[in-house]
Amino acid sequence: MDRIALSGRVAVVTGSGRGLGLAYARALAAAGASVVVNDVDPQAAADAVKVITDAGGRAVALSVPVGTAEAAEALVACAVENFGRLDAMVTNAGVLRDKVLWKMTDEDFDTVVQVHLRGTFTCVRAAVERMREQGEGGRIIVAGSPAGQRGNFGQTNYAAAKAGIAAMVRTWAMELARAGVTANAVIPVAATALTKTIPVFAPHIEALEQHGTPFPDTLRKGEGFGTPEDVAGLVAFLASEASAGITGQCIGVGGDKLALWSHPEEVAVAYTDGGWSAEAIAATWPVSVGRNPQTYGIPAPQL
Repeated sequence: MDRIALSGRVAVVTGSGRGLGLAYARALAAAGASVVVNDVDPQAAADAVKVITDAGGRAVALSVPVGTAEAAEALVACAVENFGRLDAMVTNAGVLRDKVLWKMTDEDFDTVVQVHLRGTFTCVRAAVERMREQGEGGRIIVAGSPAGQRGNFGQTNYAAAKAGIAAMVRTWAMELARAGVTANAVIPVAATALTKTIPVFAPHIEALEQHGTPFPDTLRKGEGFGTPEDVAGLVAFLASEASAGITGQCIGVGGDKLALWSHPEEVAVAYTDGGWSAEAIAATWPVSVGRNPQTYGIPAPQL
């Protein structure tokens, strides 16, 4: 368990004023890390810092909207100026602009991609520059989503950003190996302000919030759906020495369920001499590579 201890380590957690990000920041601080709390809402960031420090942890707040290089560099500078170094970058900040394709505007698309995809890129780039300068390795922990793994109705922008984040993790695992920096994506499924809008989850979340009623096993095990605190342990683990050999992975967690997501791979192939004509593909498809097409979309909860 000493390998989980984060004493002397410093982490930045974007979007950590509430919800999942706050749970991550609290878990890291409880393990001994000093934390830079980030949120676009200054009061939420300040409140999060108070929660952490009241529990005996060390934290400071920086309220900037992630996405730009300037914001990313400010977050890294805040960690270094206040705590002397940076060991982990946890990118959690995000927004939603859900609409079906034909109703989604350019602004809807660009806003989500700016925060999720570009925000992850700029924050990780700034963090890696510092980690390579320190020469002691580091941890990159980014937020993916089941939508980025399988797609989701009404989430062209969000699914695209999260799929891009998964691809960046696989790339960074190769690029950062020599520097001793690992890169992994967390795929969380948890009760948040966003999932509370899903009708099948809403009454359970309301019962938890109002009466402290625990989620039933049909949620915690059957759906792998739990609280933000159920996800936070994975983030603390990935920030620790115990995860030193783990990189380039998309790891799901929620409720009582821990899972490893597969990466895209060829599942069926066919060959022909001289290449494939359209007619040859049409004849071959239903009896070879197209016999068992891949599924898509997040399966509906079975409660």
